[in-house]
Order: sequence, then structure tokens, then C-alpha cells
Amino acid sequence: MENTSVRIDPPAAPARPRRRTGRRIVAAVVAVLVVLTLGAGGIGWYYSGELLVPYTGEPQFRDLVVATSTSTVTLEDTENARQPGTFTLVWPGGATRVGDVVRRSGEQVERKLIGTGTVTAGTKVRFDNDVFDGDPKQAHGLDFTEVPIASELGPMPAWLVRPDSAGDTGVWAVQVHGRGASRDETLRVIPTIRKLGLTNLSITYRNDKGAPISPDGLYHLGDTEWRDAEAAVRFAVQSGARRVVLFGYSMGGAIIGQFLARSELAGQVAAVVLDAPVLSWQKTLDWQAGERGLPKFLTPIATTVSSWRSGIDFDRMELIEHPPARKPPTLLIHGSADGTVPVQASRDLAEQSRRLAWPVEYVEIPGADHVAAWNLYPAAYEQLISNYLTRMLLLSPS
Repeated sequence: MENTSVRIDPPAAPARPRRRTGRRIVAAVVAVLVVLTLGAGGIGWYYSGELLVPYTGEPQFRDLVVATSTSTVTLEDTENARQPGTFTLVWPGGATRVGDVVRRSGEQVERKLIGTGTVTAGTKVRFDNDVFDGDPKQAHGLDFTEVPIASELGPMPAWLVRPDSAGDTGVWAVQVHGRGASRDETLRVIPTIRKLGLTNLSITYRNDKGAPISPDGLYHLGDTEWRDAEAAVRFAVQSGARRVVLFGYSMGGAIIGQFLARSELAGQVAAVVLDAPVLSWQKTLDWQAGERGLPKFLTPIATTVSSWRSGIDFDRMELIEHPPARKPPTLLIHGSADGTVPVQASRDLAEQSRRLAWPVEYVEIPGADHVAAWNLYPAAYEQLISNYLTRMLLLSPS
């Protein structure tokens, strides 16, 4: 910055008033600095809260149904309404499933109605990636057991779904959902996992509904949650698992990254499947700031305040700069239209995987939003996972 000096000749006045003027200037500068500091701190505190505090409010219903028929539902034209694929349409007291866009006209979007719920014109709704809900029995008719995983904070509930005994491979899949999501996120691939002969364990972690709350009541973005994943892997091994496959969605990817870097059980992992994972919180926060039209200089403020509030070491969770010592074969899936976690971070890992000695297979899904690759191409998604694990685990083709 250029240093410009301006000379001001002192007025012919007693020294005392000049000292008062100087004090007023100093006081004004201090006041401005205090305001700026408090302002930056306030912004940092707000965005660290957005990042760390588990959401406990009511869900938002932002999309409007304008017409329905026996086979379609028409909504106001929004980014959600026009996204391709299969989703659940949720409203207070009800839900149904919608398919692909049939047509767009004017300011309206008409979609296939493929669910059984009845929604009426004028209803405010929201789109949900999780097209299955309830539990494995309700979603797929699969028998399951609710098991408590013993963690350092107390029991964490998990769904245990076993394959047919004749096809049991001794391999367990441990599925880790994303931030603010639930085990429902894992229901989409449980049938595929079971068909391969794998035992499925869909876990919860601290601050989930039904799970213990973290000591400070905050998310740690993987920096402590990895220990809950470790408890789940330990449960699997103690229950007879010979090998483990880890599935991670969004922040679940960050949790798995820290597990691989820091757990003594990382050697039990035979393969990893990551869907739209957080590989870099710095890049993710920069991306989200850009999506909100905010300056990127807010990111270091938010991470500094978040570190102060929670003790998170953000640098350690940059997986490309600090890769885990254990790097199992990894299938990396990311949608090109992800508006939550930057696809570029996954591209970077795929590009640098050889240098990192990390066997990564990268598949980018055109047009898919965050953790929505299955929603666009469910059959292809399931086949992708099935083919990959069959090769990596040397399973018999299903």
C-alpha cells in the first residue's frame, strides 16, 4: 500500500487544546478499531455457529405446489424444482416421491409423481435427497437389528443388516452419514451392500438424534467424530468382521479421513467409498462463501473463531496436504453441480492421487447436486459400487 503523508501546519493555539485534539483522534481511531474488531468477531462467531451448532429448528419449506394431477405435480420454477432425478417431496405432515421433470413452462415445473402421498395445490414443500425413510425394514423390507455401539460418550445406535448366511463374505460395510443428515442417507445402498454378501452397519455419531451430545454441544467436523466411527469399526471386528469397507457421505468423508489418519484400526479397512466428501474445510467454506455472495476473507475469520470455540485443527483436516498414512483403495464419487461441497477438491485429490500413493478411482456425475448422484442415476450408481467392491474385495460377481 502506498504511504502518503500530508503535512498539516499546527494552528496558533495553546498546547493544551492540541493535546485534547490528539486524544480525540486517538480515541476515534481506537473506537474504529474496536468496532472493526467486534464486527469481524461477530461475523466470525455467526458463521462459526452456522458451521458448528447442530440445527434444532424447524425444517424450511421454500417450494410451492401450484397444481397436481394423478400422475404429476407442478411447482413454482426454482433451482430445487428443476433439478433432475428422483427426490422426496416433504411438507408438514406428509411426503411423496417425485421423478424427473416432465416439462417447464413459464414459471412452472411439472414433475412425475411416483409416490403415494397426496399433496394439494398451495402447499409449501421441500426437496429431500433421501427418498427412503424409516428403517431398513420400512424402506426395503429387510430385517435388521438396532445395536448400541459403545463409544467414549455412551451408546450410539446403529442399524445392523446381515446378508443371507450362505452368502456372508465376512466383510462389513460401515456407513457414515453427513453433517445434519441421518442414517436415512445410507438406506439407498443397503440392498446393494447386502446383495454383495456384506454386513451393513449404518452408524450414528455424537450430536445425532438418539446419540450422546458432545461435551461442548458442537460439531467438530470430523476432528472428534472419527472416534465414533472407530468405535463402530471396533464393534464390527469384535463381531467377526475380517475386513471393513467404509462409506462416507459429505462430512462423513471428513470423518473417515480422520479415522484413516488417526485410528489404530485403520489397517482393518479394505476399501473406501466416498460420495461428495469434504476433503478440505478451507475450500468448502470458501466455496460456500462464494455461493452466498460473501467475500472469501471471511473464511479465515470463521475458522479462527471455530478453532477457538471447539479446538478444531483445520489444517490437519486438509487431506491433500496432510494425507492419512493408511490409504485404502478409494472410490470417489462427486456431482459436477454440487452447490455445497466443491467438486474441485475431489478433482484435485484424483489428480494428485498418484503422487500421494493413494489408489483413487474418480467418477464425476454430470449435473448431480450434493450427495445426489444416486438420485439421478440410481441403477448406474448401485452398479458402480457393486462392480468396484467386487473387484477390490475379489468377490464373486453377483
